[in-house]
Amino acid sequence: MTVLVLTADLDPTADLVIAELNRRGTPVVRIDPGDFPAKLSLTAVMGSQGWRGRVRGQHRDVSLPDIRSVYYRRPSDYRLPAGLAESDHAWSRAEAIAGFGGVLASQDCVWVNHPHANRRAGLKPLALAEATRAGLTVPRTLITNEADQARLFVRQLPGGVAAYKPLGSTMPPQQEDGRVVLWTNRVSADEINTGVSCTAHQFQEWIDKAHEVRLTVVGDELFAAEIHAGSEASRNDLRTDYDSLTYKVCGVPKVVADGVRSLVAVFGLRYAAMDFLVDHDGMWFLVDLNPNGQFGFVPDLREPIATALANLLEGVLR
Repeated sequence: MTVLVLTADLDPTADLVIAELNRRGTPVVRIDPGDFPAKLSLTAVMGSQGWRGRVRGQHRDVSLPDIRSVYYRRPSDYRLPAGLAESDHAWSRAEAIAGFGGVLASQDCVWVNHPHANRRAGLKPLALAEATRAGLTVPRTLITNEADQARLFVRQLPGGVAAYKPLGSTMPPQQEDGRVVLWTNRVSADEINTGVSCTAHQFQEWIDKAHEVRLTVVGDELFAAEIHAGSEASRNDLRTDYDSLTYKVCGVPKVVADGVRSLVAVFGLRYAAMDFLVDHDGMWFLVDLNPNGQFGFVPDLREPIATALANLLEGVLR
C-alpha cells in the first residue's frame, strides 16, 4: 500500500509531507511525470480490474495496484527527447499526456487533488462565480479586453483605483530583455491603454485591507493565519517582499468557514489554499483559490498542515 507523490524534483512543500510520511514508516514513492519518457517508463495492461502494471523509475518502481493515495503537487511538464521536429514534439507530448498521464489519472484512490479537479478550480472566473454561490464575498471584478470598459469600471470604483491581477500565470511571454513577472498592481483609469485589447484582463475593486489571511483546507480541517504587510510593496502583493511579512494564526468566522467548505466540495477538492483580504470592518473578501498552493511559509502552521495532509493520504492505509 503506497502513497504516490507526483511533483517536481525540487519542491519544499512536498518535502514536508514526505518527511512526515517517512517518519511514520508509510511507503512513499516520489516521481516527476515530467521525467517521462527520459527517466520513467510505463507498462500498463487493461483487464477486468482496470489497469495493471507498473511505473519504473531510476531509483524506485511503483506497482499500479499498490497505489492507494496520490499527492499531486505541481509536477513538471513532459520533457521529450531532444532533436524531435516541432510536429513530432507536439505529437509526442500529447501522447505522453494521454498515455502516461491518463493511466495515472485513472487510479481509483484518494487524490489530493485529482488533476482534473485542480484544473477546474484553477479557472479564476469559475472559482469566483462558485465562491459567490457558496456565500463568500468577492470584490467587484471585471474581465474584459475592451479598454473603454476597463476605464469606465475603474472610474466607478471607490477611490477610482483597481487591482490588476493576471488571470493565470504571473509570467508573460518572453520579453527582449528577459522575463517580466506580473504582480498585483494598483491601476487608475488613465493608466489603462489599448494594449488591453490583446487578451483578457482582470480588474478588481481595490480593498483597503487591514491584513490578508491565508486559509488552507485539508479535508474537513481549516488552518488560517493573518499576514501583515510590512512594506508598501508587500501591501500591493505579498510575494514582492516576503522578508517584511509577519504572521499570526487566527480563527475563521463561521460564515466564511461554511462558504469555504461548500466551495471545495463543489470542485471535489481535498486540499486548497485560499487568499482573503480583510478590511478594517472585519469583512473577508476572497481573492484567490489555489488548489495546489504552498503552505510552508507560515511557520506556526507548517507542521500542523503537513500532519493533516499525511493523515489524509495515509487514511486508506490504516
